[in-house]
Amino acid sequence: MPPKQESKRRGISPRDNKPDSLPASKQRQRPMSSKPKPRTERLQKIIAAAPTSKQRPRPETLKPKPRTDRLQKIIASAGITSRRKAEELIVQGRVTVNRQTITELGAKADPLTDDIRVDGKRLSNPADEKKVYILLNKPKGYISALSDPLKRPVVVDLVKNQKTRVYPVGRLDFDAEGVIILTNDGELSNKLMHPNFSVPKKYLAKVKDVPDAAALEKLEKGVRLEDGKTMPAKARLIRQTQENSWIELVVHEGRNRLVKRMCKAVGHPVS
Repeated sequence: MPPKQESKRRGISPRDNKPDSLPASKQRQRPMSSKPKPRTERLQKIIAAAPTSKQRPRPETLKPKPRTDRLQKIIASAGITSRRKAEELIVQGRVTVNRQTITELGAKADPLTDDIRVDGKRLSNPADEKKVYILLNKPKGYISALSDPLKRPVVVDLVKNQKTRVYPVGRLDFDAEGVIILTNDGELSNKLMHPNFSVPKKYLAKVKDVPDAAALEKLEKGVRLEDGKTMPAKARLIRQTQENSWIELVVHEGRNRLVKRMCKAVGHPVS
């Protein structure tokens, strides 16, 4: 039987019966499949395409990104005063940035590069200043401030030996006594005083007569004052005398003379 027919019977292609005696130049070359290149070869191309050491920027030539913050935050962090008081200084035109007076509360600056001054005095670099924290038992007869227009004693007079400038966090009335914090940490001051953080503040007040349960409930739910309703608080009776009593109030805000106004609003003024 002819070879061609025999190959068909066996299921073999006729091309498979061709002898391999043909020279290599005349044999049909099959195209090579496109296999992925080895990883080392690709890595070498990546390294070759990367910039050389002469092209790469040196670390010392890279400019740091500006670190801008609101002016009132920078002033408070520098230990000049609290953030709320710093806002008043800005509105009053007592703050300059690079010799330009700033009166907008939304203004920003870079404390590391900008020339920021309050009343003409340049702020120190916050990164170089050590944080100071003083827990002071304020006696009666002192104002919780850095200065007083009436020339009354202020709490910072009690720490005159402290070289770093500190300011009081919060306030206690002139005729009140108790614990108060003095610091140059503006971030801490803001977290302790801002109502959004709801830091509790405990007061012991001597009031006229004896408040009943209804009066204490009003203090807890909030009372209406001229500057708005107070936030929820905690109130309880500690002890009583024939004419007065002592109550404990825990509040979460720092308004001026808040405890006295709350007690007066429920008919039991501080005595």
